[in-house]
Amino acid sequence: MTIHTTIRLAAIGALCLGAVACDLEQSPVSATNQKSVFSSEAGLQLYSNSFTNVWPSVNSVFVGDDVSDYLAVRGASNYLLPSFTPNNQGGWSWTALRNINYFIESNTDPAVPEAVRNHYMGLARFSRALFYYDKVKTYGAVPWIDKPIAINDSAMLFGTRDARDVVMAKVLEDLNFAIANIRTVTSTSRTEVTQDVARAFKSRIALYEGTFRKYHANGLASGLGSSANMWLTEAATAAQQVMDGNRHSLNTSAGALGSYRSLFSSEAPPTNEVMLMYVMDVNLAVRHDANWRYTSATTGVGASFTRDFINTYLMADGTPFTDRPGYDTLSFMAEVKGRDPRLQQTIRMGDFKRLNAGTPVASPPAFTVSLTGYQPIKWTIDDIGLDAGANNTNDISIIRYGEVLLNYAEAKAELGTLTDGDWQRTVGALRARAGITGNLSRPNRVDPYLQSVYFPGISDPTILEVRRERGIELALEGLRWDDLMRWKRGELLARPWRGMYTVANRYYDLNEDGVQDVYFHTGTLPSPQIAGVNYHNITAGNSSQRTLQNGTSGLLQWQINIVRVWNDRLYLRPIAASDLVVNPKLGQNPGW
Repeated sequence: MTIHTTIRLAAIGALCLGAVACDLEQSPVSATNQKSVFSSEAGLQLYSNSFTNVWPSVNSVFVGDDVSDYLAVRGASNYLLPSFTPNNQGGWSWTALRNINYFIESNTDPAVPEAVRNHYMGLARFSRALFYYDKVKTYGAVPWIDKPIAINDSAMLFGTRDARDVVMAKVLEDLNFAIANIRTVTSTSRTEVTQDVARAFKSRIALYEGTFRKYHANGLASGLGSSANMWLTEAATAAQQVMDGNRHSLNTSAGALGSYRSLFSSEAPPTNEVMLMYVMDVNLAVRHDANWRYTSATTGVGASFTRDFINTYLMADGTPFTDRPGYDTLSFMAEVKGRDPRLQQTIRMGDFKRLNAGTPVASPPAFTVSLTGYQPIKWTIDDIGLDAGANNTNDISIIRYGEVLLNYAEAKAELGTLTDGDWQRTVGALRARAGITGNLSRPNRVDPYLQSVYFPGISDPTILEVRRERGIELALEGLRWDDLMRWKRGELLARPWRGMYTVANRYYDLNEDGVQDVYFHTGTLPSPQIAGVNYHNITAGNSSQRTLQNGTSGLLQWQINIVRVWNDRLYLRPIAASDLVVNPKLGQNPGW
């Protein structure tokens, strides 16, 4: 099944709008349509294209971290404001599941060889596993439905939710069936679900479930803590199967200063590492708008990394940046030097340039866009001509081998069975690819900054370092929210948004090219002013919402007056009030 386009079959996946009961019904399909679809492999393949609507979308990858702890944005998520209630929660939709279940029930025509039918059944059950994984992450317990529902099946339409344990056991069954029956071993285009892709997603899902059960054992996963290791073992096993298959590897084609970014900014990203991707197609007008979002002063949310997160990037020699005396008062120009080379491939810094009509031009962080000074370049193309619209032609990776290595390392670390060899094969390999030259062995000391700021409940240095690596390697790939939820670290979402260290009423040449870039003033502009410099008022109470921590010096602060609140009930979304009106038996999630 290729995924550069998505084909919807209206006769099969008819939409049903309105109440949740209606949403669970299966619209009738004529026998003629059914015969034409399920009696040939061509029909099965055509139908299977409709499953892609339950997979991670293009936007969920490069926009998914907009609500996370390491990005400041223009406005706080409504979900983190005290005013959020079940009345604000949108209703859940089951249309995609109905489409998948109809296929599974109908894919029985003996005119198609059994191995062929099982292949497409594997694709369907893989997609059903992704559908339910998303629902469980969002709501916890949900109704398990594995067949099309008749309009008169009131027990199912108006029934209760099934326990998390029951639903996730079914998800695991679906994933295992998919791995055993999908016949595609490799895909040169990386647009098909292969056995390894299914294993990679299994490692992601099982890691989520295992760590969620471990860290929520005294709360939302009460009674499930004893099964955490089973899920972690499943995650490690699935990841190891991908690793041992030797069909994928880390991209090193562009050296330490280019291999990482080429995974995200290339029109044809390295397929040795990218396992599944969305392909942009100019002829079909299939493009995305990453440039627009990350370079426009009016489009997008101004997503900018926080200083807290930038501090987690190691030095190039593998030592913690936060071990340096006075690290917290270093200027932007000083703090970015000598760091993990992935930093230079993730944000604007140093001698970064963009093309303007084919001419390279210096492009320091633009404070007309960036809120903190740490402006992302991951997923963008260095051509200013693409900035105003959905013009990006670089493909979007859905899952890649680098994540599989991290899933393996984390699962083994949580199990307490990660060996020195495992470390070298996973985190060590990722850091070596990045260009880190020292301290590539498994850590034996706790980084006090990482522990105190991010993970105060973790005393195992290996787990801490795996989490550091995951944050850096997978930044802006749409996985951070899920990581915080499963680690039970949602409170990080309420941390203040702080940026680079600044002294007021001083010019800053952010890329040290001899041209001044920005000036933060306390109400009075300098005279004369310099053309091309961005002047920003950082006086408390001004309309820009940007202030300094100590008034005239300190870390830049963004929207310090807007209080984001974390409450543990937020680990699960509420059941929408409208859905509870239709079916009160669903019950509400804890705390709502």
